[in-house]
Amino acid sequence: MNRRTVLAMAVGAALLIPGCTGAGGSSKGADAKAPDDPSKVSGTIKVLTVRTDLVQDGTMKKYAAEFNRTYPKVKVEFEALTNYEAEVKIRMNTENYGDVLLIPAVIKKADYPKFFASLGTAAERSKKYRFTDYTTVDGKVYGQSPIGVAPGFLYNKRIWKEAGVTAWPTTPAEFIKDLKAIKARTDAIPYYTNFAAGWTLTSWTSVNGAVHCDPQATTKLAEGDPWAKGADLRVGDTLLHDIVKAGLIEKDPTTSNWEESKPRTAKGEIATQWLGTWAIVQFQDAARKAGVNPDDIGFMPFPSQTDGKFCATVAPDYNQAVNVHSKYKEAARAWIDWFTDKSTYGKDNLAISPLKNASMPEVLKPYEEQGVKLIEVDDSKGAQVKQIDSDSEVGINAPEYRQNLVDLARGARKGSLDGFLADLSKRWTDAQKNLGS
Repeated sequence: MNRRTVLAMAVGAALLIPGCTGAGGSSKGADAKAPDDPSKVSGTIKVLTVRTDLVQDGTMKKYAAEFNRTYPKVKVEFEALTNYEAEVKIRMNTENYGDVLLIPAVIKKADYPKFFASLGTAAERSKKYRFTDYTTVDGKVYGQSPIGVAPGFLYNKRIWKEAGVTAWPTTPAEFIKDLKAIKARTDAIPYYTNFAAGWTLTSWTSVNGAVHCDPQATTKLAEGDPWAKGADLRVGDTLLHDIVKAGLIEKDPTTSNWEESKPRTAKGEIATQWLGTWAIVQFQDAARKAGVNPDDIGFMPFPSQTDGKFCATVAPDYNQAVNVHSKYKEAARAWIDWFTDKSTYGKDNLAISPLKNASMPEVLKPYEEQGVKLIEVDDSKGAQVKQIDSDSEVGINAPEYRQNLVDLARGARKGSLDGFLADLSKRWTDAQKNLGS
């Protein structure tokens, strides 16, 4: 899996699908009601997924077998797509885009009712589930993520310790100092950009909210300047720029390799990457396959504290939804409910549960021990942010923005950091004004 499953895919660019008629007509606003009697639910449903790995190794089929113990008359078929966003975007010009699918980033939030069946009211679902506001339109919820993710630095604890660093850095300046110690005292690449993959760099947008422990961070993107002095995105972008400018990254970022970075980090050839909790299990698996200790894989928050405490945002992964045109909405809804509430998918991926009464995963115990505060960012202005991002052509969840930033820092692009960020600010605030924000 190459991710989605980045947070960017949950809050990606706001574009309408050209020529797409969507649900329209009588299907618009249809509900996918929760089944009353599992034994009476029937039908064959197709579930679209990005998890090509889990379909290929039979894991998804095992989940379906467990599901069938409760819903014996429902047949679940899976289709894993490598280039999910592009392929589903095309399919959604028709009515045939699976029965259960992951909501593509390309869909405007306001258009969810055209394409997806409602799962219920926000007032009702928010009592039990996290992240409901991410897919709420006019008081109804149109998607549910089976897992939550938190951003952070995935790092090799052994390498950091060899460099003499045993405590998490609390400021960007301290983080840079620690990376310099790694470069001086070990053979590891202090920080790996994974520039070539592109999507890996989009993860830097998820510093928003974590820097100042601000649940209203998305609202501030909608109403303020994200690159004003001290603003979260400016702090994050400045740190990335300074890491690159100090020569603390791979020799040629354009030839970086995402898949190879997993075993290389596990073995200590790479010390640090900015990713998310979703990556921990993948890097631990890479360690086992490489014959090294999976416990060397650590996870730390962004180097910033508010009132003496670290903070990390928690957000949904891809949200599952029911195709508004599905002939088997009840069966599709049954799958989403079961996969979210009953399956072991979250535990298998060491993920944060969307269920409000669930405990934190084992991998976040260091966060609990260090008193890291986990916050959910209010997404009520999420659709507005997506529109501003689209109109400004900044692309806060697209790879080009930070690839350009990395190129600037390594001398492959002319200009200054202040000039680069000032251009982003102008384009963003101009788009706000045009929208009347």
